[in-house]
Amino acid sequence: AARLTEEKIISYEEEVYPSGQTKTSTIRDLTQEELGRLRSERTLVSEFKQMKLEKEAQKNWDLFYKRNSTNFFKDRHWTTREFEELKACREFESQKLVLLEAGCGVGNCIFPLLEDDLNIFVYACDFSPRAVEFVKKNPLYCPERCCAFQCDLTKDDLLENVREGSVDVVTLIFVLSAVHPDKMKLAVENIKKVLKPGGIILFRDYGLYDHAMLRFKSGSKLGENFYVRQDGTRSYFFSKEFLAKLFEEAGFESVSNEYVLRETVNKKEGLCVPRVFLQSKFTKTAHSQSS
Repeated sequence: AARLTEEKIISYEEEVYPSGQTKTSTIRDLTQEELGRLRSERTLVSEFKQMKLEKEAQKNWDLFYKRNSTNFFKDRHWTTREFEELKACREFESQKLVLLEAGCGVGNCIFPLLEDDLNIFVYACDFSPRAVEFVKKNPLYCPERCCAFQCDLTKDDLLENVREGSVDVVTLIFVLSAVHPDKMKLAVENIKKVLKPGGIILFRDYGLYDHAMLRFKSGSKLGENFYVRQDGTRSYFFSKEFLAKLFEEAGFESVSNEYVLRETVNKKEGLCVPRVFLQSKFTKTAHSQSS
């Protein structure tokens, strides 16, 4: 049965976007208690279990959507406010914008965009077949304006569903953190193939020292800044240096790359915790060639 746990309040609570946030280029300072907690967690999950988690990653996300249906995340109405490129990267107002939502979930980002902007076509893909089915069953889903498909970004070629160099904007919102760090470059290079030269990637995900990272219990650590939740889904916590290197090595230029600091307050549970996200923009260089 669903219950209001700290895991729900903290680990997955990224869709709420209130005012009162700070953007900064420096990582937040940890308390002595937090530093001690991080230093004490040295034991990694066994290699056997790590291989099992990688093998069952799709199944675990499918089970997540089976349990939560479309009710877990709130619609993300903040994207056009935070990412002006969704409005401003056109030469004229009636120009159709082609967007790829990589890791679309059940459509909490794409459907507000489709409602708000009539001159947009969205490709939407997700690791979970169940999530893609939820997208297709949404009353707002229209094949003339949206194409949803299942895709593992680390191994399924996006070109099977999206024409090469045809996408203006890619959104990567709380997606790359669920990918094993060793495979992130594969996902970024896959995305690069469908993006136009000069096209932009809009990124938002968990930042280093977010409270969700600091609250993992012993036995959850998979590697540096990489953890597994109780339900088997995994999460990586990004430093801006790691992210910049990842994209630059794949042929992108950094436009912005900042930490977003804010507090999440839950009065019922008596919680007030520091959240850290990383919000970034990268452009595909004009001379960058797809592999």
